[in-house]
Amino acid sequence: MAEHLKQAQIWLERLRTAAAKLDKPAVFMEVCGTHTMSAFRCGLHSLTPDNVKLLSGPGCPVCVTAQSDIDQMIALTQERDAIICTYGDMLRVPGKHGSLEKARSQGANVQVIYSTLDAVKLAAKTPDRQVVLAAVGFETTAPATAAAVKQAKALGLTNFSAMTSHKLVIPAMLGLLAGASGGASGGGGAKIDGFLCPGHVSVIIGSDAYQPILDQYNMPCVISGFEDWQMTRGLARLTEQIGKEKACLVNDYPQVVTPAGNTHAWALLTEVFETATVRWRGMGEIPDSGLILQDAYADYCAMRKFNLTPMPDRELGQCLCGQVITGNVTPAECELFGTACTPINPIGPCMVSAEGTCQAWFKYKRPPGTTPGTTPGTTPLTHDKVEVSA
Repeated sequence: MAEHLKQAQIWLERLRTAAAKLDKPAVFMEVCGTHTMSAFRCGLHSLTPDNVKLLSGPGCPVCVTAQSDIDQMIALTQERDAIICTYGDMLRVPGKHGSLEKARSQGANVQVIYSTLDAVKLAAKTPDRQVVLAAVGFETTAPATAAAVKQAKALGLTNFSAMTSHKLVIPAMLGLLAGASGGASGGGGAKIDGFLCPGHVSVIIGSDAYQPILDQYNMPCVISGFEDWQMTRGLARLTEQIGKEKACLVNDYPQVVTPAGNTHAWALLTEVFETATVRWRGMGEIPDSGLILQDAYADYCAMRKFNLTPMPDRELGQCLCGQVITGNVTPAECELFGTACTPINPIGPCMVSAEGTCQAWFKYKRPPGTTPGTTPGTTPLTHDKVEVSA
């Protein structure tokens, strides 16, 4: 513990020293739901210098899933011979007609799984029922979906299929930068000066995957772990790069992230999936940013099996989740935050997911007496500065 605090103090001082040399504020974005929650949990935002800001980006897999995909999953529950299998964080995500949880309360067979292979086993045990795996997530969870589809094919199962909404991180980051710079993009994003890159995704894609961000936008990137001192170190390195006006790609998580990433996982992904233009919440369609099943596995595509047509995309009324995950607004700027929209009664996915920015704000950055729906300049939403000592 003493060493942990020592490291935190060292990197906090380096961050403050680097920040003091800046001639203008620096804005960085983390693109990982775990980073989002960890930063709020440890009070990182209250420790950073006033001229260094950390934004939450499209790092929550539930939050970035297009509303049309959510509606499609819920509509599929109307297929009465189908059993819908999904992870628990998808149950309460609101759709046009309720949620998967509500559909289950009305008689739909929706089951929470802890492994994609659980859905395959269920299909093998219930050959008279169609089993559909509703899968979302980035490169971290996509290999598990690929493994399930591949196993189902090897077993010759005809009653298993997958409705996938898997996303790729790098195209989204490039899309944000293109939108912020006024270029062609699926959606605009806030002006940012660097990325705190996701640790979990980087294990799969490798550190070299971020090179296009530097090549195209000269944007600093630091791959970070999830401890408070690791994230502080990441912010310090980013701030130092801004001060030196030299963008670099730094792998600060080398114990698990290699340049090439997990080649076995990538081999599985490329065998089962191919890239496609897909919809993102708040960013529209982004080319080659999603994964769909290849023709060799077409029999396991739920959209094809049930002859479904894509639903129109839409936003959830006054919900600002799409703007929150692109860094354009904070949760406190949403009129629904903390009043109509709470973790008990979520309006949007950012309040549902344990990695959602709105839920993180509600848990850790909503001081007693704060009135939601006000801008950060009107109501103070940061805690008092505190020092870290060994």
